[in-house]
This record gives sequence, structure tokens and C-alpha cells, in this order.
Amino acid sequence: MTISLDAAAEVYREAMRQSVRRYSLWYLVEGVLLTLAGILAMVFPLISSTAAVLMLGWLLIFSGALQAINLISARHVPHFWLQLAAVLLSLIAGFLILRDPLQSLAILTLLVLVFFMLEGMSKIVFALTIRPLPIWGYVLASGVVGVLLSIFLLVNLPETAVWLVALLIGVQFITIGVPLALMAWRIRTSP
Repeated sequence: MTISLDAAAEVYREAMRQSVRRYSLWYLVEGVLLTLAGILAMVFPLISSTAAVLMLGWLLIFSGALQAINLISARHVPHFWLQLAAVLLSLIAGFLILRDPLQSLAILTLLVLVFFMLEGMSKIVFALTIRPLPIWGYVLASGVVGVLLSIFLLVNLPETAVWLVALLIGVQFITIGVPLALMAWRIRTSP
């Protein structure tokens, strides 16, 4: 017996709905905690930004150590030296981050700034390329916002280094937490 793709998709969606309904309290708790964590990240930017950078440093060290352990048994693989260089880079970067988290925070802010600038410029070029299409103006506006945001961040360095990472973490946590909590609340209060 075969089942159509649409029928299989509906069975899957219904199973997901039942699972969400069954564990809605946990989804509600998770959503509220993520939202609170996002708010706290934005209220205490220096603490949350520094914590994020320190966590990145430890992740790089941990990752480098695990890769080094794996390389012990793989000394004869063709790209051993390239992998060894990646291990060393990961370990060195991790230790440098832990040695001076505030300077690492400034470097991370510069990377975000460069990303916003390049992303904005590419959106502007893309918008001008697709100009006859009805949405080209929105794409252009998106690119202009990216470029202006990167200029704003650059002009306001080093102050932006303190709050940018915290703001991005806070916004991410809130945009995950609020919909999750609302979904769980709606499921719990519906008949």
C-alpha cells in the first residue's frame, strides 16, 4: 500500500501537533526562559558579550583538542599538515580570546561590521541588477540599511563592541522565545 506525499506530510504534521500539545508546558517554560535571557543579555551588555566571547574561546580550544586527538591516529592521511594547521589555529585563537576577551570582543564587532558592509553592498548590486522586478526597491533598501548600519558601528567604535554582541544575542533569544511561548500558551489555553 502506498501513501501520497500530501497524505504523508499531513500525518507528519499531525504527529508534530500532538507532540507540541503533549509537551506544551516545556515549550512554554523554554520560551519564557529564552525571552528573559534575551532581555537580560540586552540589559547587561558587557556581561553577556564577554560571556559569549569567553564561550567562543573555550569552544575553539575544546574543538581544537578533539581534532588533535583524532589526528593522533591519522598521521598518514593525505591532508595531515593542513588539518594540523587547523588544529593549531583553533587552539591559538581560543587561547588568545581567553587571554584578552575585551579585545576579542572588539575584533568580533569588526567582523560583524565588515559582514554588514559586504552584505549591504552585495544587496545593493543585486537590487540594481534585478531593477525591473517589483521588489527591487525593498532589496535596495535592505542593502542601504546594511551599509548604513556598518558605518554607524564603525563611527561608534569602541562603544559598539560592548553592546553589539549582546544586542544580537538578545534579539535572537527573544525572537526564538516569544513565538515559542505564545505557541505553547495558545495550545494550553485552547480547548
